[in-house]
Amino acid sequence: MKKKKKVFGYTGAKILVLVTLVMFGAAVVSEIFSVPSIQAASNEGMLAPESFTELAKKNSPAVVNIRTERSGGGASQMFRGFEGNPNGNDERYKEFFEKFFGGRHQKEYKQRSLGSGFIIDEDGHIVTNNHVVEGADKIKVFLKDGREFDAVVKGRDPNTDLALIKIKADGKLPMVELGDSDDAKVGEWVLAIGNPFGLEHTVTAGIISAKGRVIGSGPYDDFIQTDASINPGNSGGPLINMNGKVVGINAAIIAGGTGIGFAIPVNMAKGIIAQLRSNGEVSRGWLGVGIQDLNKDLKEYYGIKEGEGVLITQVFKGDPADKAGIQPKDIVLAVDGEKVDTSRALSRMIADKDVGEKVKIEILRNGKEKTVTVELAKRKDIPGGPEVLTKESGGEFGITVSDLTTEMAARLNIEEKNGVVVTDVSEDGKGEKAGIQPGDIIKEMNHKEVKDKDDYMKGIGEIKEGKPVDLLILRPGRGIMVIKLTK
Repeated sequence: MKKKKKVFGYTGAKILVLVTLVMFGAAVVSEIFSVPSIQAASNEGMLAPESFTELAKKNSPAVVNIRTERSGGGASQMFRGFEGNPNGNDERYKEFFEKFFGGRHQKEYKQRSLGSGFIIDEDGHIVTNNHVVEGADKIKVFLKDGREFDAVVKGRDPNTDLALIKIKADGKLPMVELGDSDDAKVGEWVLAIGNPFGLEHTVTAGIISAKGRVIGSGPYDDFIQTDASINPGNSGGPLINMNGKVVGINAAIIAGGTGIGFAIPVNMAKGIIAQLRSNGEVSRGWLGVGIQDLNKDLKEYYGIKEGEGVLITQVFKGDPADKAGIQPKDIVLAVDGEKVDTSRALSRMIADKDVGEKVKIEILRNGKEKTVTVELAKRKDIPGGPEVLTKESGGEFGITVSDLTTEMAARLNIEEKNGVVVTDVSEDGKGEKAGIQPGDIIKEMNHKEVKDKDDYMKGIGEIKEGKPVDLLILRPGRGIMVIKLTK
């Protein structure tokens, strides 16, 4: 009888059975643990695309390299979009700059790519970041096909860090298609194309990590967060979804946060781009108020339900809200029938309205709802934050207060007339432990208005030992808050 040939001690029949069992086991494991194919073909229902090649090939020609020259000294503007954000002044970046560019800031920055942009129409309009072209004496645009153009600024909007520049070309220009950032979902794959550190047409991929991020860069923060690598020089480049459409404009990174980048939602940019193209500037509706979100304590203080309203902290004299009779401590519930739940939402609602447009604003005042009509003006800048006040010593709760004088109000950049200013907070006192700070303005005590120091002292005297005290406080530059104490 012919012997069966053995492999590693097993016959061919046994090997076939083992292979079959292994394959069956792998299929079972894949089914049980839902292991996806690594060669996914689309963005939906799959772990990863098979390739980004077609997306890069389609969109790269419309992504441009922007180089600018500026008169005067100083460090490269390449890094401006990456400062002023959380951890934005990281010394490691400065060290990298020295090593990468040999320490010759001014000489190199005139030769290196400062940013990116993308062509949106056949007329040669290019979207980029404001910080890429701000203050530029000369702007050069380089296409992937080798063509080079001089560009002019059509308009800039520092508030959203957007700019529109234009080139004039004889031949046909490649273009990108704008998508819908509202439809973008957390976890979706995206592609970033740009010129990081002067390295032309670099493609990186990642996912949308979060939406609606506020990073403190401006009044309209509403960023898309992504882990697609974004570095200095990527500024102004597109963030592209798997359908090949632009959903964001890459704008910033957190220097100390590896893999964290931010893009301006394209839906926010569309209206701004249209205004820059037609008018060269952006006109926004202006209400003339300071606002803030209602935290848990404020909602409890005012008897507000969850997800309702935005608190008016300040009304600027002579501005639309003031003329319409809106007052500090009013709570905005809706604008033209659309509910308001965050200060950011209210800012965007008003900014999207036309200058001169009349809007109906529903407010809550002293527990009663009313509607006022406001004719919006053109937005203007709000004054900066407060100066540091000189400290004194002593006082109830370990704090000392003074009358709010005209001079103090001016130093704090506020228009308040009533209230008392905290001028000193004793170390380890009740006030400090509760979070009171010098410069805070006490507006109410247990729902009773505090007009001056006499009102404050009278209110303190009426409260018995061991009883709770709710202080309604205005913190210039931060808004209104409730601080709870016990006498």
